[in-house]
Amino acid sequence: MFAGIKSVHFIGIGGTAMASAAAAMRDKGYTVTGSDQNVYPPMSTFLESCNIKYMSGYAESNLGHKPDLVVVGNAISRGNPEAEYVLDKKLRYCSLPELLKEFFIRGKRSIVVTGTHGKTTTTSLLAWIFEHNGLNPSYLIGGIPNNFTQGARFTDSEWFIIEGDEYDTAFFDKRSKFVHYLPEIAIINNLEFDHADIFENLAVIQTAFKRFINLIPRNGQLFANGDDPNLAPLLNVTHCPIKRFGFDEGNAWRADNRVLAPTVSEFEVPSFKFRLNLLGELNIRNALGAVAAARHCGLKNHQIQSAFDTFKGVKRRMEVRGVSGGVTVLDDFAHHPTAIRETLRALRVKFAGQKIWAIFEPRTNTTRRNVFQKELADSFADADAVVVAQVARLELLQPGERLDPALLMKEIQASGKASAYLPDADAIVDHVGKSAEGGDVVCVFSNGGFGNIHNKLLERLKYSRQ
Repeated sequence: MFAGIKSVHFIGIGGTAMASAAAAMRDKGYTVTGSDQNVYPPMSTFLESCNIKYMSGYAESNLGHKPDLVVVGNAISRGNPEAEYVLDKKLRYCSLPELLKEFFIRGKRSIVVTGTHGKTTTTSLLAWIFEHNGLNPSYLIGGIPNNFTQGARFTDSEWFIIEGDEYDTAFFDKRSKFVHYLPEIAIINNLEFDHADIFENLAVIQTAFKRFINLIPRNGQLFANGDDPNLAPLLNVTHCPIKRFGFDEGNAWRADNRVLAPTVSEFEVPSFKFRLNLLGELNIRNALGAVAAARHCGLKNHQIQSAFDTFKGVKRRMEVRGVSGGVTVLDDFAHHPTAIRETLRALRVKFAGQKIWAIFEPRTNTTRRNVFQKELADSFADADAVVVAQVARLELLQPGERLDPALLMKEIQASGKASAYLPDADAIVDHVGKSAEGGDVVCVFSNGGFGNIHNKLLERLKYSRQ
């Protein structure tokens, strides 16, 4: 299928993984083009830095040069003019996971990091452990790790470390992306209900992960969160070795004597104490999974700790975007109640005694729905003030499916917190700009661009105190 390819076009090139793969294909000597709409930093600046020009918006004319292969992003659906043109003209096409499998993973030792939360951080940690110790791994991460210049790299090393997403592959392939990644070694951090647009319930997600586990060979290794009750029913298999990791008794890898401090986290495994510059219990669990996998691959504790010492984190994960008027503005990718809750818990330790604002944009196909109506309200427990942006595309959902903003505000206010439901980023900037004081911390939770809210906040906070 892939013989004789010289030019590749990416439909939906602005996605983190798509942009990284496009850059890698260009590095391999292919002519790369792409298209997308509403591309925002960091991927827009990343593509520009790679000298990859992309067309803004989708149009049949973007494919007029008849590329040898078209990679169709998983956000692309029937009705997209370029997807329709590909089908009409019978151009060769594939999904991004298929491209990765055949061009980059096959023949490598694939380490796949999966789970509802923590995939990007754990994959970044593991990639840096290998890189820091001279193993020069290939990797693909669904974000931009600060230790690397891009989210993907493809080398001659035997190791390929990849973030395994359970979301569906493409409009023509409804299997989870991670089934394409030829796992030899796998980490499953946790398992919760998410992606309500494609998964009907938790049982369907468990089936997807069960299929993934079925792909791990007998000479492979699965590291699974032994504390997660949703994952436990999937681990009664004998076709591949399984080791559990976590905090509870009975785990093969256990993080003991955990310390959560404002700038570091610590935990112990037998005869060794690890220390990392990441905050919160969720990140201790992420690091423990990375330790287990790295040790399995032959690395020593001191080599892993040396990598932890120099790990710089991931963009949009508790990332400080700036301090203005004495107010610290952070950006966080969390878009699920559990991730929001864990991030705020970590920030409460880091910024003890300071007022923490949580600003949330419900734009995912899960948080736009009412499946987490109560959990979402509870996730803000460690915030002092909460601002929620207008729910994106609410009119596209059936009334009985929609998140109820009025009820959300009522439940948050019942816990004694100031809260507001505002129409857009500009209204939120105005609201926070009038009320925030020096020493406050504002954390913005969104998996989108959110109207450039971070820069607008920093500018407004500076202006309002002149």
